[in-house]
Amino acid sequence: MLDLLETGINLAISIDEKEGVRIMSEHYYSKKTTTSSEEKTWNFELLGHVFTFTTDNAVFSKKEVDFGSRLLIETFQEPGVQGDILDLGCGYGPIGLSLAKAHEGRHVFMVDVNERALGLAEKNAADNEVVNITIRESDRLQGIEDQKFAAILTNPPIRAGKQVVHTMFEEAKGALLVEGELWVVIQKKQGAPSAKKKLEELFGNAEVMEKQKGYYILKAKKFD
Repeated sequence: MLDLLETGINLAISIDEKEGVRIMSEHYYSKKTTTSSEEKTWNFELLGHVFTFTTDNAVFSKKEVDFGSRLLIETFQEPGVQGDILDLGCGYGPIGLSLAKAHEGRHVFMVDVNERALGLAEKNAADNEVVNITIRESDRLQGIEDQKFAAILTNPPIRAGKQVVHTMFEEAKGALLVEGELWVVIQKKQGAPSAKKKLEELFGNAEVMEKQKGYYILKAKKFD
């Protein structure tokens, strides 16, 4: 049997209600996927621009831009400090592409560990003529250790576990410029209070910028 850790594939067990059998499915934060491709293309408006997105199986929120990401996009405020923006865990690209389109004076880096998602992000960038971006493969921030950012936005992979998410926060602080900001969307039931506490420990501050339908938008600012 293949060593699943070596292949970079993470599997979850679910129950097919009709058949009553256990099914193994890949997480959207897997590096590689063996799930068959079934691309879908649809339009969605973000920040006053209509985007054409192509999505696929084994990618997060493939049918529409999820509510949490939309709320993060709509709530985000451009930081006072000059510098690049990072979309951490970009998926097929709605956060990074919409911000790049809205803030053409900024360069936006988009990173993800999921190779299929990265391919879709590149396609979506080309189809929507977004050019002020750089798309890279990265497990958390390990592929962009040479970069510093004015703002980092993330809709973190909650299913990967609290330790992974909190490590992302720690790495994000190190990747921010002084007076740079980390913006996070997370549901209350999935750990928003503990996420806020962790940000307060790391940054010395954390602010709830918006709350809707159980989703919290958190912002922490780096002062040193």
